[in-house]
Amino acid sequence: MDPKGRVAIITGAGSGIGRATALALAGEGASLAIADLNEQGGRETVRLIEDAGGKAAFVHVDVTKRDDLERMVSFAEQTFGGVDIFHNNAGIGTPQPRFPAAALELWEKTLTVDLWAVIAALQAVVPAMRRRGGGVIVNTASLAGLIAHFPDPVYSAAKHGVVGLTRSLAFLRDEANIRVNCICPGVVDTPMVRGVPSSMSEAELKAREAYVNTMPLIRPDEIAEAVLEFVRDDTLVGQAMAITHGPRRRIIDPPIRFRDDPSQRAGSP
Repeated sequence: MDPKGRVAIITGAGSGIGRATALALAGEGASLAIADLNEQGGRETVRLIEDAGGKAAFVHVDVTKRDDLERMVSFAEQTFGGVDIFHNNAGIGTPQPRFPAAALELWEKTLTVDLWAVIAALQAVVPAMRRRGGGVIVNTASLAGLIAHFPDPVYSAAKHGVVGLTRSLAFLRDEANIRVNCICPGVVDTPMVRGVPSSMSEAELKAREAYVNTMPLIRPDEIAEAVLEFVRDDTLVGQAMAITHGPRRRIIDPPIRFRDDPSQRAGSP
């Protein structure tokens, strides 16, 4: 799909990967609905797009609320005429202490934002794309959704869910001309990585900073390039793309396939 003249919604577009993708799509001629809980960050993204000559509008969205997700879709349709591209991007990590010591409300919130909200947002967006005759959805998963991730097991569980969901929605291409794929970045230089959790002690903060500084961080604009690849390449569907420092991008196939299992075929009911 050529982004020029299309309408895109991006959740978590007030910073990091979401902002970088919004700027990239706007630069290609798309109109952007900037969805975020952080109004200041979201409006700053709009300003950056408009200053560069693009079209964007902010909509305040809590992705954990169904009504907000439905309102987000209606906003894009009323403001720009429809929805063609959806970057399902908003996400969080689990604050310390690490699971299983993490409090119930902490890891439940991670699952709600990183998996439940991804599913609910898709359910809200797909009918709008059907009305447009099709579309492209790019979910933000993580390398933690492809491998073991010891620092945050619950985050890893949620992102594994996003990868499985993405692969299992391949049937939407034949059914509704909607392609669903996901990006699986390594550690990206974003506020989520650079932020300072208030629950950490001084010693924990120093250890965390030292750990982050040992890693080669991926730039958000490098992730945006991967999102645009999924948007443009009409052959890609139900795919998970690993993105590591460099940047290096590669499609990761499922670890196992049962060829004789009808549930493994995209056209299965």
